[in-house]
Parts: sequence; structure tokens; C-alpha cells
Amino acid sequence: MSVKKLLVSAMLSAFVLSAQLPAAMAADLPDFAQIVDAEGKAVVNISTTSTVKEDTADVPDGMQGDPFFEFFRRFAPPQQREHQESSLGSGFIISADGYVLTNAHVVARADTITVKLNDKREFKAKVIGSDARSDVALLKIEAKSLPVVRLGDPKKLKVGQWVLAIGSPFGFESTATSGIVSGKNRRLPDEGSVQFIQTDAAVNPGNSGGPLFNLSGEVVGINSQIYSRSGGFMGISFAIPIDTAMNVADQLKANGKVTRSRIGVVVQELSKELASSFGLSKPNGALINALDPKGPAQKAGLKAGDIILNVDGQPVENGGDLQRLIGDMPPGKALALDVWRARAQVRVNVVPEELKEEDPRIAQREYRKPGEGGEQSLAQIGLRLQELNPAQLKRAGIDYGLLVRAANGVALRAGIQPGDIIVGVGSDPLKSFAQLKAALEKAKKGDSVALQVMRQGVVQFLPLNPDDGK
Repeated sequence: MSVKKLLVSAMLSAFVLSAQLPAAMAADLPDFAQIVDAEGKAVVNISTTSTVKEDTADVPDGMQGDPFFEFFRRFAPPQQREHQESSLGSGFIISADGYVLTNAHVVARADTITVKLNDKREFKAKVIGSDARSDVALLKIEAKSLPVVRLGDPKKLKVGQWVLAIGSPFGFESTATSGIVSGKNRRLPDEGSVQFIQTDAAVNPGNSGGPLFNLSGEVVGINSQIYSRSGGFMGISFAIPIDTAMNVADQLKANGKVTRSRIGVVVQELSKELASSFGLSKPNGALINALDPKGPAQKAGLKAGDIILNVDGQPVENGGDLQRLIGDMPPGKALALDVWRARAQVRVNVVPEELKEEDPRIAQREYRKPGEGGEQSLAQIGLRLQELNPAQLKRAGIDYGLLVRAANGVALRAGIQPGDIIVGVGSDPLKSFAQLKAALEKAKKGDSVALQVMRQGVVQFLPLNPDDGK
């Protein structure tokens, strides 16, 4: 075969292959059109209006250019004015008789709520209940035989799987966007116990409250928030898992409110170093660093330094897990906690109480003045310490403590700061300087010692490796 024929044959083969590749790639992509056609009928648009009252200075009209304008603006008696604000969001129908699920922030402070269906019908909606902690609201419209979504299991979602969001971004109704699950069990600041599903499906203002579907066409989450520096989509969005949302919705439907439980503990995340210092091979669990002195945990015998591993047989990987598992339990029902204490697992039974919204956190105390007791030094780890006097101990609410006057070297790298108060070693309260010194000297080479450190009234554990830097 001639060179010319070989070249022609190769070009033809490449052309055929290039024509086949898009078809093969398309065959591997999900067909979102089927999901939109089948499930989009149950997705709704939600519009609200609210009356906003503002106090403004009673400045006579036409004075903007007057030299006395600023005087009137600052010192004229305030006048209350009202204006109407409107907002848009999304939601989806969960029962044929008109129950609609959405975000609490979509309907917050709304005077009127209008739900527009996929077939263009509009209904006035009533708020059955709204829960700000989970950002879930349940609405009711007077209609029958409505299309409903199918609910899936968000626990079966895997990072990398395809998902589909349907909503009304910027008022553009029935908009579908797709992406993948980017992460699971995401905890956001000030968002309580909700562990979000993170996706890169495009979500914008107006999508809030809309459903997140898996490839089976089942709702696995409620699109709730975006992470953005601009106010628009930047590739990171968060959805409330549908099992969390339905637990809230069921309570709102039955009682008009959500009841949660508490045991009265403050916990911190376990690092690898902290876990090792307590004798755990993995940093799983919730480390207790403070207790409500009148709370259920204190009454049950739990103490600072305990690590909660399981709640009624369900594993606790972090503080968010503990808050969610305890919160979902009915108040007054005894729970069995598996606790890691003194390098062994023990069982502690505790009866949670109802979490009151007005319940304050454990009071935070502030240390103000340096102590007057004798100064001690642990030069090998870079610490200068001072015993607190009786008045300072009473103010801090502790029996004994060592004020950190200076922290350098090992101590500084461990996170200890001047002004901290060392109040315990491991799970044991500190009773003397000698106790601290002995614990550090007994530590095996390479092992960390967990120090209980009080900072601005809050106790936390810090792992300190005495051999660090040697």
C-alpha cells in the first residue's frame, strides 16, 4: 500500500473515531430531562410580601440643599415609615393535599405568601410552622390531588455522584441546574447541628427552598445556602439533607414547633494529637471540655475529659454528630452513651432534657488580673506559671489553677497563650503544680499530654508534646 493510501486510511479512521467519541461520551452522561419532566411538576415558586417599618428623621421636603438639612437630619424627632418588600424563593410539594416544604428564611417575616405551581395556578399559603435552627418551614395550600416528590436517602449519596437542582433563581421559574456531590456532612458556622450536602450545582438567590434530586429522581436535600464573595454562585452550594428536613416537618405538622433535647455539655473536636494523648487510635468522638453544673450530663456522672463515642449504638464522629443525635431524641428518654474514660470504654446512662431556645450557654467568666501567688517555671517547655489566689479562683469558678505568665517554645507551638489558665491534666482537675510537672515527666517519648486550658472562661483541651523541638 502506498504512503498516500496509508495517510487517507488513517484520516478516515480518525474521522470515524472522532464521530463515535461524542456519542460514547453522551451515553455515559445522565439524562436529566426525564427527571425534570417527571418530578418538576411538584416544584413550586414562592413569592412573599412583607411590611418593613423604619425610623427616619422628620426632615421637611425640599431641604436637601439647605444649610440646616444636616441639623434636621440629626436632631429632628424620628418618624416611623412603612414600605413593602417582596422576595422570591422555591419549594416542593410533599403531600397531595397541599403541604409544601421550603426554607424558613424564604418566608421569614412574610405578611402574605403566594405559591405558584408548575401549571401556573396560584394559591395563598399558610405557615404551619417554621424552624430557624434548621432553616426549614412547612406551608399549606388549599388544593387536592397535587403532584408530589419522591423522597430519597441522603445517607446513600456518595461524593462525585450527579445531582440536579430545580428552582426559581432570580425569578426564572422551573430552572434546572446539575452538578455533583462535592462533600457531605459539612458544618457551617452558626448553623447548629445541620450537616449539609455540598454540591457544585449552580444555586442562586431564588433557588432557596427548592429540591436537590439524585439520579433516581428522588429528593435528597433542600437547597439552602451558597458560599459566595460576590452574592452570586461561585461553585459551592449547600443543601439540608431531606431526612433532617422531614424530621422537622413532621414535628411542625404535629405540634407547630420543633422539640430538641440537650444533655448540657460543651465539646470540642478531637485532633489526632489529642486522641493519642487520651489513648485513642483514631480522632473519632466528641471531647467534653465543660458541663452545665445543673444539666443532665453532670447528674449522670459525665465529666470534662470524657470522650463520647456512641449514642444508643450510633457512632459519634464529631461534635456535630453528638448535637444532632442528642437533639433528635425525645426529652426524658434515657440514652446509653459509650464513653472513653481513663483509656477504657465505659457505659453512662443519661436522661436528656428539652432544649429551651432562651437557655443561655454556660456562663463565660473573664480572668482580669494576674495572680499574687508564687511563680513557677517549666523552662523545658517554655512556660512561666503563677498560682491563682483565693479571690481569683472564686471569680474563675475553679478550685485550683495556674495562670500562664509567659509561653514560648513547646508551649507556644501547642497553642498555649499568656493569660490562659491551666486547670487540668487529661480528665483530672489540676490540684498542684507538682501534679502538672509529674504528668509531663511521665509522658512517654513522642506522646502528647492533654492539658485543660481555660481561656476567657471557656475550657478547651490542648495537646502538648514535651519532646517537641528536642
